[in-house]
Amino acid sequence: MKIKTLLISLILLPFSLFAKEGIWLPYLLQQLNEPEMKEMGMRISASDIYDINKTSIKDAIVQFGGGCTGEVVSDQGLLLTNHHCGYGSIQRHSSLAHDYLTNGFWSNSMEEELPNPGLTVTFLVRMEDVTKQIIAGVKKEMTEAERNKIILQNSDRIAQAAIKGTHYEARVRPFYYGNQYILMISETFRDIRLVGAPPSNIGKFGGDTDNWMWPRHTGDFSIFRIYADKNGNPADYAKTNIPYKPKYSLPISLKGVNKGDFTFVFGYPGRTQEYIPSQAVQLQAEIRNPVSIKLRDTRLNIMNEFQKQDPLVRIQYAAKNAGIANGWKKMIGESKGIKRLNGVTKKQEYEKQFTDWVNATPQNKEQYGKLLPVFADIYAEMTPLSLASAYFTEGIVGSEAVSYADGYAKLVTLCQNKEAKPEEISKLIESYKRGSQSFFKDYYQPIDKKIFANLIKTVVKDMDSKYLPPVLAELAKKYKDDYQSMADKLFEQSFFTSQEKVTALLNDFKQKDYRKIIKDPLFNIAFESRASLETKGSERLKILQIQLDSLQRIYMKAQIEMQPDKRFYPDANSTLRVAYGKVDDYKPADGIRYQYFTTLDGIMEKENPDVYDYVVEKKLKHLYKTKDFGPYADKDGSLHVGFIASNHTTGGNSGSPVLDADGNLLGLNFDRNWEGTMSDLMYDPDQCRNITLDIRYCLFIIDKFAGAKRLINEMKMVQ
Repeated sequence: MKIKTLLISLILLPFSLFAKEGIWLPYLLQQLNEPEMKEMGMRISASDIYDINKTSIKDAIVQFGGGCTGEVVSDQGLLLTNHHCGYGSIQRHSSLAHDYLTNGFWSNSMEEELPNPGLTVTFLVRMEDVTKQIIAGVKKEMTEAERNKIILQNSDRIAQAAIKGTHYEARVRPFYYGNQYILMISETFRDIRLVGAPPSNIGKFGGDTDNWMWPRHTGDFSIFRIYADKNGNPADYAKTNIPYKPKYSLPISLKGVNKGDFTFVFGYPGRTQEYIPSQAVQLQAEIRNPVSIKLRDTRLNIMNEFQKQDPLVRIQYAAKNAGIANGWKKMIGESKGIKRLNGVTKKQEYEKQFTDWVNATPQNKEQYGKLLPVFADIYAEMTPLSLASAYFTEGIVGSEAVSYADGYAKLVTLCQNKEAKPEEISKLIESYKRGSQSFFKDYYQPIDKKIFANLIKTVVKDMDSKYLPPVLAELAKKYKDDYQSMADKLFEQSFFTSQEKVTALLNDFKQKDYRKIIKDPLFNIAFESRASLETKGSERLKILQIQLDSLQRIYMKAQIEMQPDKRFYPDANSTLRVAYGKVDDYKPADGIRYQYFTTLDGIMEKENPDVYDYVVEKKLKHLYKTKDFGPYADKDGSLHVGFIASNHTTGGNSGSPVLDADGNLLGLNFDRNWEGTMSDLMYDPDQCRNITLDIRYCLFIIDKFAGAKRLINEMKMVQ
């Protein structure tokens, strides 16, 4: 089947069954999804969601900071996203004197809104299928390297031509593992200011205990504003910049939701792998995850121990802890979910059906007969290499100082080049000086030293001796397995555990001084470990991954041909997508059924003044006792906090708007339920639910708790 015919087959498919999963391209909604969406209850049109000829909902959706989603909710560039998406910015503005993490932050005027250097938001201008142009010149007999070279050249040429004479950006992205290519034109704004954030006891209520869980009672939101120059164009921060006037801002519904209501999520999901073979699922869920979980558990336990003892350390490590814990708990849920689903077995059963289809015709057998056996061979070779890689990334450079030292390899490489220009070295040195200030601002050596000792002990004990870097084996022998003594000595000797030492190194740095870095014990651990693993297989791992990419493209094409009546959505790849479903409860285990919403009552039930994650703010308790909910109460009289629905979401959807049948904002997507975290690999419609902050609770906190009425007045409410 030719690629053009293949892609047409993705569009001209029946609509007899409701979608139970899917992360869909917005520009194809009209052809592919609109009939079903309307049958499920949607009252707007696909062109209301995405249109390049008139304003549409897409013009209010941004990729926030590169890893989350946000939405514009006023004609003055006011932006909502999750508290955990804004967490790093809030933390960087926090100090003991101004602890915005603990106490929250609310600007009283635009003049008080806080700039965030480096933070950006990106709007999609349009997307366009350019598959035919991208594969022009690609021939069947080409090697993968030759094919990729032509595709890269074509991609660069098309992207540059698309934005010539504009301030836009362009990128060509592969879909269906390289069976389709889409040009993305975007506009990025660089002056983004913090407007408001609730205290962590609201924005992070339940902490890591409740993370990935339902029922949920977290007020997970923060507020920013986009600023532009006087012409409305992107600009670096300047006091003279003005609030951005968007093409579209989302109206906000105060109606709430009922079971069975149609909803859709519009955002930037990060990564899914729904079409990979059984060996890939097994490698992720049964082999890599357990190692990563164990090593992250070590780091988290040590961080928690120290954070409880010192308020400043709690602030310094808040964002780090949250980032590590988020992935840690997701991995646990993902592995449990795959086991509960018998996911590997189900994939194997599907592969038997695929084999039968392949063997049914000589043409299929010739084209696809070797696919699954080659997959099996590659994953058999890849598994131990991938495991060694996990020990390196989660263990060896799991220490902050070792990871920081590892970053100086670029300087060493440059200085070893006799042709290097002094200005190149000076420029790099200046970037390291700036980076050192940021690193040491939130660095606490006692935590890192203990983490180092415990991680290296685990790596030496558990890592396959075939792949264990000799530098670690030698250190273990030298210190007679006394890893705390090892940490004490090496941290004392290293430049990279002290800002004063790093500053002394970088000040008046000369090209020959790279030798000092090479001799540093923590740099040596990172450098020698990486070099050892490259020798023993990490370079081979890269080659195997390239081979897998090629095979997966062919396997994807074959799966589509095998199931011509199935609608295949492309895996998430951090591009703008729509997922749709219905508000619904679910049954996580025998004898248990979770209803679809939570209320402020649940926060009071969870309150525990002795546990930081379950402390309830005094003012919130007062508002609860007096039932002062304003216009934000549900028709049942209670204040709803969150709700769940069957929208297919993943990482990157954090902060995405959850919209109703008329395109009004119902809430902010902020999580998935733990039973559904395996949805990046396999989707289970009975268990997978996206968790949404009810917009009415968000508005209640802004209005009644914070008294930030000026922000409420900017927004357009609909009943």
